[in-house]
Amino acid sequence: MPDSRVDPVRPEGSDLHLELSPTGPRRAAVAAALREAVRGGRLAPGTRLPPYRSLAVDLGVARNTVADAYAELVAEGWLTARQGSGTRVAERVAARPRGVPGRAAGREAVAHDLRQGRPDATSFPRAAWIAAVRRAVTAAPHDAFAPGDPRGRPELRRALAGYLARARGVSASPEQIVVCAGFAHGLRLLFAGGVLSGSLAVEPYGLPFHRSILADAGVRTIPLGLDARGARTDELVSHPGTSSSRGARAVLLTPAHQFPTGGPLDPARRAAAVDWARGRAGVVLEDDYDGEFRYDREPVGAVQGLDPDHVVYLGSVSKSLSPAIRLGWLVLPPRLVDVVLAAKGAREAWTGVTDQLALAEFVASGRYDRHVRRMRQRYRARRNLLVAVLAERAPHVEVAGIAAGLHAVLRLPPGTEAAAVEAAGRAGVALDGLATFRHPGSREPHRDGLVVGYATPSEHRYRPALEALCRSLPPLSEAGVP
Repeated sequence: MPDSRVDPVRPEGSDLHLELSPTGPRRAAVAAALREAVRGGRLAPGTRLPPYRSLAVDLGVARNTVADAYAELVAEGWLTARQGSGTRVAERVAARPRGVPGRAAGREAVAHDLRQGRPDATSFPRAAWIAAVRRAVTAAPHDAFAPGDPRGRPELRRALAGYLARARGVSASPEQIVVCAGFAHGLRLLFAGGVLSGSLAVEPYGLPFHRSILADAGVRTIPLGLDARGARTDELVSHPGTSSSRGARAVLLTPAHQFPTGGPLDPARRAAAVDWARGRAGVVLEDDYDGEFRYDREPVGAVQGLDPDHVVYLGSVSKSLSPAIRLGWLVLPPRLVDVVLAAKGAREAWTGVTDQLALAEFVASGRYDRHVRRMRQRYRARRNLLVAVLAERAPHVEVAGIAAGLHAVLRLPPGTEAAAVEAAGRAGVALDGLATFRHPGSREPHRDGLVVGYATPSEHRYRPALEALCRSLPPLSEAGVP
């Protein structure tokens, strides 16, 4: 989005970024996005808009669609059009004062969303999902629409048991699966619900949101070390003063793809975690947040398959399908099933039956597998373009964690992370510094870096986002290269 505060008169070639509603006529969506850009102050009075042909290419819509939207807004008084002067924002249009409800705070400055953990929303399989809903609801028994079973619908648990065994190497019967509303809900059930107690060993990097859930439940988290082989699970039994001597009975890991630094957990360390859990009658909590998306080899199988009696496997569709579909699952050791159900309550209060039935149909029909394969190809292409653009524009910046997932880590020279995040913000790029995810009690020395999500931007906006990112990176001189 051009910064109209600097120069409200734009050259004809300038780029205008708009977020279009995914539903309804394209002309109405373009007109609505332009109105909101003017109303929110992103397009100041007097700003010259790009020619309709250029904006049509940028938005991926027909030329007449943009031309008609321009004409509509001229007629409404939002824009003016004069021969030789182009189309401009009308001088009398007043922007909404800051703080007035209408847009989320700070969103008006975000032109490029490169935050981690956000799948490509434009690729949600709408038609296939609608068809799955129709088929599932038509075939559902009458009791599906009675008060919900806290275990989750049996159709979904059967479908998940088969899929997870085939795709992730998980060993489970439908009776060991409890449906929940996502990973965060699963954490709350396990800890706030009193299923697990005591200290929890964790990786030195992770989501602050998850740490806050645990803190609210009174759980003390103790960070392990981290190196190229993944979390230092050997510290569970060998390092003085770590979790083993402080009463920890569980460890939370991201074995398929350490979040956010990347890389699978070393096989010996997987075994060490399982052996530790067996020896203490404890559990390994396995967060398989994006295990399906691996690009250098077949996806790494789940740790749960090594010992289903001592591993709680947590998964969801937040990365593979959409975070808007609030569905996740816990694959539990048999001894924990009843206590988790007691924590959840006598009736299902979190997930809707329609989505459960639809996901069961989506998985059982093979459409979920096809969607994952398609998205794996798309995200691999996104990753490859990120690597190629950085190699051309910023060859001094190392890219890490690219073998899997929806994000990469750009390793920066010491002391440059905060400035790079700030520079990205000024360029309209939303992303996070690696320090955001570091456990405050970690003993590991921090390495400066940026966590770059490459799944969210639409196809026509992805390369401009990478160009803006590259302009925000520390120059070669700051990398210590002569």
